[in-house]
Amino acid sequence: MKQFYVLLLFISSYSWAQQAPTLSGTVTDAVSKQPLAGVSIFIKGSNTEIVSDADGKYTIPGTAKEYVLFVSLVGYQSRDVKISAANAQISLQPGNRTIDEIVVVGYGTQKRKTLTSAISSINAAEVKDIPVAGFNEQLQGKASGVQINSNTGIPGDGAFVRVRGTTSINASNDPLYIVDGVFINNTSLQTVNSGGRATSPIADINPDDIQHIEILKDASATAIYGARGANGVVIITTKRGNFNSKPTVSVSYSTGWAKAAELWDLTTGPEHATLINEFYANSLADATSAADKTKYALPPFRPVSQGGRGLPEEQKTYDRLSKLFRTARISNYNVALSGGGANTKYFIGASYTDQEAIVKPLGFNRGSFRLNVDHKLNSKVQVGVSNGLTRSYRNQGRTGDGPAGGMLQSALHTPTYLPEVNADGTPARWAGFDNLQVLIDNYNVNTTSLRYIGNLYVDAELLPGLKFRSSWSLDYNNYDESEYWNDQMQLGAAPTNGLATSNITQNSTWINEQTLSYRTTFGRKHDLGILVGNTIQSNITKSTFAQGSGFPGNAFTLISAAATRTASQTWTKYNLTSFFSRIDYSYADKYFLEFTIRADGSSRFGENRKFGYFPALGAGWRLKEEPFLKGLDAISDLKVRVSAGLTGNQNGINNFAAQGNWTGGAGYPDNSSGDKPGTAPQQLANPDLQWEKTRQLNAGIDLGLLKDRLGIEFNVYSKYTTDNLLQLPVSAITGYTSYYANAGEISNKGFELSINSVNVKSRHFRWTSSFNISRNVNRVEKLPIPINQYSRDWVRIQEGYSLYSFWLYKQLYVDPQTGNAVFEDVVKDGSINVADRQILGNAAPEFFGGLNNTLSWKGFDLSVLISYQYGNDIFNLNRFFGEGGGTRDANRVLFANQLRRWQKPGDITDVPRLTAFGNNYTLEQNSRFLEDGSFLKLRTLTLGYKLPKIPKLQNVRVYFTASNLFTLTNYSGPDPELNVSSNQNIQGLDIGTPPQPRSFQFGLNVTL
Repeated sequence: MKQFYVLLLFISSYSWAQQAPTLSGTVTDAVSKQPLAGVSIFIKGSNTEIVSDADGKYTIPGTAKEYVLFVSLVGYQSRDVKISAANAQISLQPGNRTIDEIVVVGYGTQKRKTLTSAISSINAAEVKDIPVAGFNEQLQGKASGVQINSNTGIPGDGAFVRVRGTTSINASNDPLYIVDGVFINNTSLQTVNSGGRATSPIADINPDDIQHIEILKDASATAIYGARGANGVVIITTKRGNFNSKPTVSVSYSTGWAKAAELWDLTTGPEHATLINEFYANSLADATSAADKTKYALPPFRPVSQGGRGLPEEQKTYDRLSKLFRTARISNYNVALSGGGANTKYFIGASYTDQEAIVKPLGFNRGSFRLNVDHKLNSKVQVGVSNGLTRSYRNQGRTGDGPAGGMLQSALHTPTYLPEVNADGTPARWAGFDNLQVLIDNYNVNTTSLRYIGNLYVDAELLPGLKFRSSWSLDYNNYDESEYWNDQMQLGAAPTNGLATSNITQNSTWINEQTLSYRTTFGRKHDLGILVGNTIQSNITKSTFAQGSGFPGNAFTLISAAATRTASQTWTKYNLTSFFSRIDYSYADKYFLEFTIRADGSSRFGENRKFGYFPALGAGWRLKEEPFLKGLDAISDLKVRVSAGLTGNQNGINNFAAQGNWTGGAGYPDNSSGDKPGTAPQQLANPDLQWEKTRQLNAGIDLGLLKDRLGIEFNVYSKYTTDNLLQLPVSAITGYTSYYANAGEISNKGFELSINSVNVKSRHFRWTSSFNISRNVNRVEKLPIPINQYSRDWVRIQEGYSLYSFWLYKQLYVDPQTGNAVFEDVVKDGSINVADRQILGNAAPEFFGGLNNTLSWKGFDLSVLISYQYGNDIFNLNRFFGEGGGTRDANRVLFANQLRRWQKPGDITDVPRLTAFGNNYTLEQNSRFLEDGSFLKLRTLTLGYKLPKIPKLQNVRVYFTASNLFTLTNYSGPDPELNVSSNQNIQGLDIGTPPQPRSFQFGLNVTL
């Protein structure tokens, strides 16, 4: 491989030296006369694509005297143009005409006007400056039917991404990500405990390397990926150079800061004491037994001072939150070189990103390098490579659930009146939490991810219209985690005397694909395309774990210094082989038909069901081409689409889920010589285990009005998933507790609406808008038994309800006369017990989407993106713990909302009387903590200015970007866009989770 790279670079340098461009020109805006960068230029009768540079310039390879070109740019009217050496200048009219833009589809490209499927396209340049670690988070609010939420405000953490709803309970619901033809792993390799959260593998990809993104949503688009297409497909195309283009250097830098917009409202020390005294007094009055009366006698150590001066130590207020949260620095550096000769084009890029978290001392940084090279061996054969190498580092904290080592728990849930140090000056630990300052000063939980994503391809034109492509791809990830807990922390305190762990996981996926494609036009109006291909894929994951305890001192952090050491190792593998085909036909650019089928065979499934077959059919009709609409100028385009198909899912289950497995390490006790080695049954076999299958129907309309000043796309869909992959219980008499089986059915139905408009266009001023709204209704249609999730079973998966449903007691009101909470007695038996719990809301929104406005005036540009969700619920676990009515006494903080409690007859409130008895604070699954999580966020605001021409510089732009400037919500927490767990079946639970920060950054882009 190394020799191959050297050969390519040698050929490339020879080409640049020996051959000069023969025909070049500039693409400009027909109104403002400004040059247009990123314009796609296709030579008619060829697959050669040229992209205009930052100064709008392009160069055509070859020696012809004239060419017919197809020229396309999002937001402009695409056109065919004939150029020659005498006139190579091209101008594009601003508009909203997208029907002729080129869209990346599975194993090829198509014009949007020929699509029979639902595909969203996103220009990566519009979102790359949003200061998040993963490009998937940058897409929030940009594509209809795609729900994206950041689970935490910690950079590099995972995000919630759903394309047209959730289809599975156990198998993965994340879309398939493809980078330059490489199917990449999007499942976190994390093993360390971070309070339920998980890191994001997508954060390993540098957003600045991305040229454009397509999201394939319906079966007609995704069926070509068969067993991996049920959750949608995200196709990422990285930047490449241009043939016959001079070297171009692009440099960008941005820096700024981030800060939590708001935090939790807590009681002061005296307020906490007041509430606790009241709780004890009320509980003493309610007590009936002598033991309870003794227990709730007023404690003498809670005096309350009204003046605020001379308070005893326990009555002061200690603000731990301000010590944990900080103003975080963020910075990003990028440099890229691109260009090409007559036969070779190249892109070389390097980047470094450094983001502090708003929570001390956490942070994320990533260094990346990319080399993309394409070379024409001759007029018929082209070879190329794509190489992306990244190193991502995280100082990774426990900020979710769990007390030991939990940073936000220590700061948020420790009562504010408790001192930070003991009387002897040593760090104080309260309520089961670590001392916050000790955590900040000694936190040592680190992860380093070294990842390579690349491929090598060969394209050959065998006959006119007949092309062969072969590619070899690799996604390799070395994920290195380490932890050290010294003897001042709970996990490392005596008798452990220091605890260190190390886990190294290696995940590698290699893929080989071949495709044969043929396209021909006959009878002047008939266009036919045929694609056949196959895929061979193998994935291997290997993990080595080591742990040590009993260290001679805190200066020793390596496991080799531990007195007690243990180790273990895991290895797993699966293979996939596939065959696929697509046939598309169009007549007179008016009628379109497409048929796709894929067969996938996976080693994960039973001997009887290894192969699955996934067909799809799509049809389209451009009514605008009919005589009765051709003369109607108000309608510039009108097309209807329908599609139906079947896709599958296998991701997220055990690689050996169908097999009857045995495990080693089961020793036989032997008192004389120690345990003897042995084996034991581990998993029950199921030879009939098969794919989850999702059938999908889609109907859509594409409408252009007022010369494409207004574009509308509307889709309705229905998805139905059968044969869900579940672990079902079996009788313990079998020697097993559960086994993998196909059971359960889930439906998703919804609509998507996208509206794009050119509101104003003049010589110097332009204003465009894009709006999208989506609705998805999820329902568990069949399920053998309900499945409870998370601690205390707050979340339940139950037939007849949506996933992410909350199973709670319904608090109706607080009795104004008694102050007691009144709950709904569902079974009408006069008592409140588990039979009265019911499904009350869920975390799935009723509607979601985004609104983006872009304005430009001369050299200035302004972009404002708003994202929103409506109708989703959040169970506020912070309130559950922080509004316990005094029942947790000194073990938890009390939120300021607890001050709204009932105190005397006639009080109207939803916060009941403080007492240890009755149902006021003993029913943990209380609907009082279920809140409306709807929100509207000013996601980003970007103001830029392109400087006038500077000698030797093609382009200089300065900009300012602000993120999360404001959030409109009724949710009482600091951020409604949070979730405590990486478990895909748990959404809408908020506990110990840092909010997304408000950030500001300044940037500079320079092109030489």
